[in-house]
Amino acid sequence: MRHYIAVILAEATSSAPGFVPLYQESFVLLLAASPNEARAKAEEHGRGVETTYRNAAGEPVTWSLKHVVDVAEVPAPGLGDGADLYARHFRDYAAYRAFEPLLSGDGL
Repeated sequence: MRHYIAVILAEATSSAPGFVPLYQESFVLLLAASPNEARAKAEEHGRGVETTYRNAAGEPVTWSLKHVVDVAEVPAPGLGDGADLYARHFRDYAAYRAFEPLLSGDGL
């Protein structure tokens, strides 16, 4: 068995007037014998967190799996202090800054 990280994207939607979709990117640690098994477990995990509820205003909110973005084997030989879990690369820092609420000062 090997450790994998799955990047899972979920979306919150609602029929409430003015509702703006909200997205959540999750990094999930999985144990699997192969990349295919890890991807199947990531899909299962994403489907397992789908839910519908009513918010404080009584409006329905539905969270659903949008994509399994990536499944990658953990690059470090062992999990421990300072172990690299997942790395990705991008070219547009301005887009990343606009997208990431913790960088843009928008916070949740």
